[in-house]
Amino acid sequence: MITVVGCDGSPLPQRAMDRLDSAVLVAGGRRHLEAVRSPAHVRRVVMGDVTAALDQVDAVAAPDGNGMAGGDVVVLASGDPGFFGIVRALRERGHSPEVLPAVSSVARAFARIGLPWDDVVVVSAHGRDPRAAVNACRAMAKTAVLTSPACGPAELGAELAGWGRTLYVAERLGAHDERITRCTPVEAASRDWAQPNVVLTAGETGPGGARVHNQPAAPPRGWAHDEDGAYRHRDGMITKWEVRALVLARLRPTLGTLIWDVGAGSGSVGIECAAHHAAVIAIERDPAACDLIRHNAGSAGVMVVQASAPEAYDGLPDPDAVFVGGGGLDALSGVLARGPETVVATYAAVDRAAHARRLLTDAGYDVEGVQLAASRFADLPGGSFRLDAQNPVFLLTGRAR
Repeated sequence: MITVVGCDGSPLPQRAMDRLDSAVLVAGGRRHLEAVRSPAHVRRVVMGDVTAALDQVDAVAAPDGNGMAGGDVVVLASGDPGFFGIVRALRERGHSPEVLPAVSSVARAFARIGLPWDDVVVVSAHGRDPRAAVNACRAMAKTAVLTSPACGPAELGAELAGWGRTLYVAERLGAHDERITRCTPVEAASRDWAQPNVVLTAGETGPGGARVHNQPAAPPRGWAHDEDGAYRHRDGMITKWEVRALVLARLRPTLGTLIWDVGAGSGSVGIECAAHHAAVIAIERDPAACDLIRHNAGSAGVMVVQASAPEAYDGLPDPDAVFVGGGGLDALSGVLARGPETVVATYAAVDRAAHARRLLTDAGYDVEGVQLAASRFADLPGGSFRLDAQNPVFLLTGRAR
């Protein structure tokens, strides 16, 4: 039998001590093995190389050739082992371990600063591409990040500079020298931090402010909102809702992705991407339009960059998807140089649509195109209606091969 015991600096419960007494092998991180006294007869395995350590766990716990049960194994892990922990790896190897959890590092961190965390998005930067974790911090009002040596508070701080976030860095939770530090992203990026640590992020209103969602995974309240009811805009300079619906379907915004809205205008496309929990950068050269974007976005996770494309792209993090609604063909060429997975662009002119298609194809994208021509119902006297034709739009979608 395999028993996974969570460690949070508190004394282990009697049940965990009983499992240690009967164990043949105890595996865990060096600090957990040093903190937990196991009987002298028990073999100890340091989980520096997790795969190699689990191979030894498999060998001890597996039934013998006569069908007899294998030896008892205890695996020591941090906090709640079922929460971004070793339980997943054991299940993937076919084991059904007994789990004796302790307090998770995220729960302990929020307890230390006295805040609720039922509306928090928890992400991990450990053993995976950290971009999804960083983008979740950019998009969501409250996040908790399980860090790694390669992506800790300093690296997160560097990525979140300018996004209006406050960081709480919880170092060595449960140890005698644990510490909680409140800082800006720039301050976090400028210093070293003790391992292990957890980072909590909060929007400018503070972690105790109004919730954006009752639950982080709550879907948006509709999409492709009416341009005259949901957004302020100037002289009709806004992507119409019929077009916006297809643009959103092609961009596929979701938690962990970063989307650029180029030539953002009123910001309607980027704002609706943010409602789907994507991080969004709205690029617009007109100062008055930038003010409209900020007003329309409200508390949504949208960064506004006032600059002309493609010069505005310098220094921005690489996007997963881009919508080019303005800025001309030069704006599209600059986007293609950054190589996002998805590019969506709209044009009113046939010749620009044809040129854009060639640019996408030459850049190695598979390209789809459609011309949208919608007519809206417009009331007439006597209860009848007519069709009010909207300007046709060419919409191109490029997917990286």
